[in-house]
Amino acid sequence: MTKRQKFVITAIALSFGFLGINFLDNSYRFWAIGALSIATLLGFIWGLWEGLGLNATLLTLVLPVLFTLGVGIFWFLLPSVVIARIPVIITYGVGIYALALTANIYSVSAIRNIALMRAAKGVGFVLTLLTAFLVFDAVFSLRVNLLLVLPLVFTTSFLLFLQGLWASDLDSKLEASIVKKSLVLALGIVQVATLLFFWPVTVVVGSLFLTIAVYVLLGLGQASIEGKLFKTTVREYLTIGIVVFIAMLFATSWGV
Repeated sequence: MTKRQKFVITAIALSFGFLGINFLDNSYRFWAIGALSIATLLGFIWGLWEGLGLNATLLTLVLPVLFTLGVGIFWFLLPSVVIARIPVIITYGVGIYALALTANIYSVSAIRNIALMRAAKGVGFVLTLLTAFLVFDAVFSLRVNLLLVLPLVFTTSFLLFLQGLWASDLDSKLEASIVKKSLVLALGIVQVATLLFFWPVTVVVGSLFLTIAVYVLLGLGQASIEGKLFKTTVREYLTIGIVVFIAMLFATSWGV
């Protein structure tokens, strides 16, 4: 069986798994999402087995699991009608397949250079942002204590930054500098999340702004690793961040 066939089987099986969750009682759905996340991990290990090792290539498994977890928790925020959830299932299946192809390119590129590396980085970057939005939206929707929100935001951000920065390096050995940068950037996201916790914004607006913060920091981090951190690059990312911040100010309801 080829890798592509394994990826298709994994994407279809996981998509049907989400469809099946819709028919479970609410008390079992969280367990089912956890089981799907584990199934995602096992499915990607199965498909990427030849390119994985006991090294940094294991980071290719981070984004697929977080993507499944993010979609799974976001699932509870959707209408319970099956028809309303079908587009999400289709989008999820396509996303999982794209992640499988991207992870395969990453694991192979850690050994040798291949032509599709640039395209894979672009897809990985976009899916990292989508995953960040889904997880942040789910976390903020819980409306729990700040002391519970911040560890969730930090853990998610650290893992997303770790795999995102490694994708710019793609060395089978994880450099300590990448871990340190991921920690610093994750702490930056925690600070933004703390600000948003006291800001009168909606869950969607707050999650979107936090995702834009990930976009800016991850983009600058990748540019730094790739030796492309020029003034124009910094200006472009910061401009987007400032524009979104101003838009958030106008979208905020300041009434008592």
